[in-house]
Amino acid sequence: MGKGTLKQILLLTDGCSNQGEDPIAIAALAKEQGITVNVIGVVDDDRISEQGIEEIKNIALSGGGISQVVYTQQLAKTVQMVTRKAMTQTIHGVVNRELTQILGQDQEIEDLPPEKRGQVMEVVDELGETMDLELLILVDTSASMKNKLAMVQEALTDLSISLNSRIGSNKFSLYSFPGKRKDVDKLLSWTPKIESLTGVFHKLSSGGITPTGPALQEAIEMFPRKSRRSLISDDEYQEESGM
Repeated sequence: MGKGTLKQILLLTDGCSNQGEDPIAIAALAKEQGITVNVIGVVDDDRISEQGIEEIKNIALSGGGISQVVYTQQLAKTVQMVTRKAMTQTIHGVVNRELTQILGQDQEIEDLPPEKRGQVMEVVDELGETMDLELLILVDTSASMKNKLAMVQEALTDLSISLNSRIGSNKFSLYSFPGKRKDVDKLLSWTPKIESLTGVFHKLSSGGITPTGPALQEAIEMFPRKSRRSLISDDEYQEESGM
């Protein structure tokens, strides 16, 4: 398989959306475009409602990603775990699709003999370290997130350190919602160095509605347009675009 680009949205939120399009439907649209949507529900001393937990799970499920509800003190570790696990899950799915084409409809990685399965998983692990990654981080800055933003910044800095050990290139961008005048504000353009966000969060004003659906919609549009779907090689891209 060609070494293309893993495209992910990482949504950090602590509550239910209450404005605009259904975020679950928008997450499905992201998946169709080759973008995985992962969601971390951030809890402080408060409790996330059952409705909020269901929304977090369903956004990730619809977006082909992973969800986790976590207390702020465990946030840094969870952000790294969810990002890495989602990368592996995405590659796992692609390898399974390729196996299906080669071996037939009923074959998946789990159906292979142990020795062959081990070899395939080695390939999955290698791709997780060598494929390029585009990670758009979308942070809920509604009023109830105010006391959690310092921990969010710390978690994202730790994530950058963790991912910088990869062989594949990383590109990060950072957006918050609700924006001051629109649904989303850009805090950081695409960059290989997420450390650039140092000091960004203390400038943010918290408050307002939670337009999760519109924020996800805008996030999809922010991905570089080199390829129309993720996980395709440069040669395949050139063929598709007639280059």
